Amino acid sequence: MSRIKDIRLAPGGEQKIEWVRRNCPLLKSLREEYRDTKPLEGVRIAVSIHLEAKTALLCQTLRDAGAVLYVTGSNPLSTQDDVAAALVKDGIEVFAWYDCSAQEYDDNIREVLRHHCQIILDDGGDLVHMLHTQMPEEIPYVLGGCEETTTGILRLRAMETQGTLQFPMIMVNDAKCKHFFDNRYGTGQSVFDGINRTTNLIVAGKSVVVSGYGWCGKGCAMRAKGLGARVIITEIDPVKAIEAVMDGFDVMPMEEAAQIGDLFITVTGCNKVISEAAFARMKDGAVLCNAGHFDVEVDVEYLRRNAVQSREMRKNIMGYEMPDGRWLYVLAEGRLVNLAAGDGHPAEIMDMSFAIQFLSIKYLAEQAHQLTEKLIPVPEEIDAVVAERKLSMMGRKIDTLTGEQRIYLYGKE
Repeated sequence: MSRIKDIRLAPGGEQKIEWVRRNCPLLKSLREEYRDTKPLEGVRIAVSIHLEAKTALLCQTLRDAGAVLYVTGSNPLSTQDDVAAALVKDGIEVFAWYDCSAQEYDDNIREVLRHHCQIILDDGGDLVHMLHTQMPEEIPYVLGGCEETTTGILRLRAMETQGTLQFPMIMVNDAKCKHFFDNRYGTGQSVFDGINRTTNLIVAGKSVVVSGYGWCGKGCAMRAKGLGARVIITEIDPVKAIEAVMDGFDVMPMEEAAQIGDLFITVTGCNKVISEAAFARMKDGAVLCNAGHFDVEVDVEYLRRNAVQSREMRKNIMGYEMPDGRWLYVLAEGRLVNLAAGDGHPAEIMDMSFAIQFLSIKYLAEQAHQLTEKLIPVPEEIDAVVAERKLSMMGRKIDTLTGEQRIYLYGKE
């Protein structure tokens, strides 16, 4: 039995899902292609993902291909209650609501996993973590799973290194069509959607500090520059730091950047990226937010312990007064600003990412018994199919090699 906020909210969620459906032609084509053949017939899938309209459409597409889904959120502040209600009304079991407690969040994950699920669709690694640490009795039912995020893959790599990962996981985040587009263009736009709608402040003319110059950081830096900001990058990787410099950005340690920045965005996957030493140097009125999966990159706990006072300045903005009178402002409690204070990535971007998810799950259901490695790259043919279909739907064409060119490049046609 589903557990959600209020089933009466379903009409609003249905409206959101319908808008997304109109702007996700890839998922629409997959739904139509596999609705009759049902390649996932009877496959039980546990889903932990940011529960909003685009992910709801993915769930419906998997359901129409025959899967049985058990769905929860991957962040207490990203679940949209009307979307959860719409999924339940559509016959999908959901265990999630906005702003659930940490205990309720864990209970919802347990509820999803207790259904002997065969495939895990994870976003950040919480399903896999709970299976291995608290519910090992469910592991024999699992064929494998897919991981959506950079943070989740970091957790999986650590488990693989320790020899504790018990089933194969496809690294969806590392697919070319995922990190080139979702992580760069999706994160870049949606982070500033969340910041701008929350603060109603201008970006142009400000100094924006982006921590981490991976694909998500590149997207945030590019969008900040486009909005007229001076962009500063903080990094631990010298190669990425050089890349940032050659892309036209300043690079410096966080303690130096802290004195300059007006707006701080963390996208590293690490913890305490902005902490005591940086807080002590920041300007009065500095705004901090996080676009990494977990709420550990900005050390909000330090601010809570050491602020003279704190108060909500407006929805999703908490102000902390430091002992010297400066105010620092944290967006969305340090959680994912693009989802906790926005609607997440644009629909057209997630159309590509979720098409990869769908095809990866189909591949896993068909090939799991033949997979020997624990961490599996997305097959290149899936990336190619998604890119080719997306290009066609955008009205674009590309060249193809001639027979002579194939012989020149590969020695055979």
